[in-house]
Formats: sequence, structure tokens, C-alpha cells
Amino acid sequence: MTIHHAVPPAAGAAAAACPQGGATGSDSITAWRCRLLYSAGFPDTLAHLLAATPGVDIHALLNLVDRGCPPELAVRILGPFTDDREQE
Repeated sequence: MTIHHAVPPAAGAAAAACPQGGATGSDSITAWRCRLLYSAGFPDTLAHLLAATPGVDIHALLNLVDRGCPPELAVRILGPFTDDREQE
């Protein structure tokens, strides 16, 4: 079984999808969360959105994915999660 949340910040494709730039503080945490989600198979847009949303339990999402749950279903299971931009 792969333990995604134990993996240190990655380089390569995940880093390209979730760039850090000159990020510090909470920005670097968001970038790290994004890279974890992206490397676990979450689509780029969803990884960015979840990583930047306070209160999203990244470890619970990764645990579900580790057990074979598709990323989109993991989000629905741990919901409710709504994108406020859709409601505007």
C-alpha cells in the first residue's frame, strides 16, 4: 500500500502542477498539500482547490485513495465540499 501523506514534497510533474515559486508560510503549505493530492491522482484543478480550502482533511482524502477510492468519490464521501465560485 502506498502512503501518500508520508511522502516529502515531490519534484517533477507534481511540482510543475503545483508550483511554489517564492511561496512562504501558508502559501508553501498550500503548495505542499497540492503536490500531495496531485501525486495521489487528483486532477490538477481539484488538487489546487482542495489544497487552498481551509478545513479539508488532506490525510483522510489520501487514506481513502490509498484504499482504492477514486479521488472524486473521496471528496464526495468526506463532503460536503462546495466551491463558492459556482454559487456566484
